[in-house]
Amino acid sequence: MGIKVYGLAYTGSVARVLISLEEVGIDYEVVPVDFISGKIKSPMHLARNPFGQVPAFQDDDFMLFESRAISRYVVRKYKSDLFREDNLKEASLVDAWLDVEYGQFNPPCSAMMYNVIVKPMLGEAIDQQVVDANLEKLKKVLDVYETRLSQCKYLAGDVVSFADLSHFPSIYYIMSTQYGSVFDLYPHVKAWYEKIMVRPSIRKVVEIMSA
Repeated sequence: MGIKVYGLAYTGSVARVLISLEEVGIDYEVVPVDFISGKIKSPMHLARNPFGQVPAFQDDDFMLFESRAISRYVVRKYKSDLFREDNLKEASLVDAWLDVEYGQFNPPCSAMMYNVIVKPMLGEAIDQQVVDANLEKLKKVLDVYETRLSQCKYLAGDVVSFADLSHFPSIYYIMSTQYGSVFDLYPHVKAWYEKIMVRPSIRKVVEIMSA
């Protein structure tokens, strides 16, 4: 049966899972589940993800949902050191910055992407006030990141971790809009992101997302 990822590869949460799989070098299949057809709310998909969202993940007879949980599973199963679990302090820093990515970084990025990218695709008007408010929230978060990344190469220290890679989908899509120039204001953040972008796993996922 093997490993299957249910969703669309260009979705940020699905891309996050694909990065983990590319990092460990495991074969997998992306099974498309789209939003428009309603399949995402079908009984079959709800059995995979009870919230009717993507991704859902299958490893033979084991099912899992939530992209960060899936990524942890993949990295742990295949013994990668991306969560630095052999060092309690380093592992705790990875956890902390993953929590920051989820709770501080991703929300303003998601609000901006929904307005600037998704709404036009649906024929809906952009709410510029929402975009502007979340851009200011993102800048405040990036102020913290700039300070942190002036002290070390990566968020959890001087070695790349999944805390860094988990940021890729949001930054990738923000960079595709006119608001990507915000990163020019934060040279350490921009240098950090550029290091992430050249990783083979990221480059492969970019190809998949663009296909």
